[in-house]
Amino acid sequence: MKEKIHPAYKPTVIRCACGYEVPTGSTKDEIRVEICSQCHPFYTGKQKLVDSAGRIEKFYKKYEKYQKQDKKQGA
Repeated sequence: MKEKIHPAYKPTVIRCACGYEVPTGSTKDEIRVEICSQCHPFYTGKQKLVDSAGRIEKFYKKYEKYQKQDKKQGA
């Protein structure tokens, strides 16, 4: 490695929103993440419900006018 061109590598801590901390090394002073293996549903086995019905209705409402235009052009 060439000298004086690389950033300083130092001990730091990765902090999750749930409060879990992982000591590691990095060129950054602090690393924050929203989700980690301690709170992710895949690792914990707990599933969170998502309101997918509301999302689908919102999608259909948003693209409703385009569907009507396609039907008019095709007929």
